[in-house]
Amino acid sequence: MAVHPTAIVEDGARLGAGVEIGPFCIVGRDAVLGDGVRLLSHAIVTGKTSVGANTTIHPHAVIGGEAQIHNNNAPDARLEIGSGNLLREGVTISLGSAKGHNLTKIGDDNFLMAGSHIGHDCIVGNNVILANGVVIGGHFEIGDGVIMGGLAAAQQFGRVGRYAFISGLSGISTDVIPYGIAIGLHVRLGGLNLIGLRRRKIPRPTIHALRAAYRAIFLEGKGSIQDNAREVESSGKWKGIAEVEEVIAFILAPATRPITPARSRGGDEESEV
Repeated sequence: MAVHPTAIVEDGARLGAGVEIGPFCIVGRDAVLGDGVRLLSHAIVTGKTSVGANTTIHPHAVIGGEAQIHNNNAPDARLEIGSGNLLREGVTISLGSAKGHNLTKIGDDNFLMAGSHIGHDCIVGNNVILANGVVIGGHFEIGDGVIMGGLAAAQQFGRVGRYAFISGLSGISTDVIPYGIAIGLHVRLGGLNLIGLRRRKIPRPTIHALRAAYRAIFLEGKGSIQDNAREVESSGKWKGIAEVEEVIAFILAPATRPITPARSRGGDEESEV
């Protein structure tokens, strides 16, 4: 363990083996840093925050600050960060809030680029990439493998499903399905994230099934997105294909926000982005 003489580690903080705390960092009394965690310089870890093993936190990040809401009395609020995460310069992640679950939770092996923010009570999966300046409002859920382009912003209480891709400068006020690609100031689906699917070695027949189900739900169906999803489900045509069933379950799950619609209801818009 190495702690720079200019760093402040308050009494009560728990530091694992091999932790490195650089110049002018502050570690609060309720913080827990796992084995091999590195704070490079000028980083703050405060509140009831646990940081998993081998996570690196770059300068001027503030991890575990109080939720940015009025009248928040949340003495039990926590932040849990998994292992192997990379938090670049100026990243901010808030504790949970009394108005939520008192918990903000970040999974493993995520890459949060400079200036990105994750609000209170968010749940973020594994292997997520948030590019520079991405802003996530409170109570938001992000599935595994999601990529969000620079300066994208997500309104509170929403969801982005696994392996979706959000283009830069997008505004997310609706729920984005798993494997989808969302584009625009007020996002619309531009199809499926085909390159992401191929990178994850999803079998070609499964990709074909996802494309066909996408067309049936978003482009060819005559009813609402939910009605079309129920029709696809009841048809049994893609029963047993986990990825299609995941998309249908996401659409039909109880949610605060509506599902993001496709940019067009005429034609095949699957994207190669």
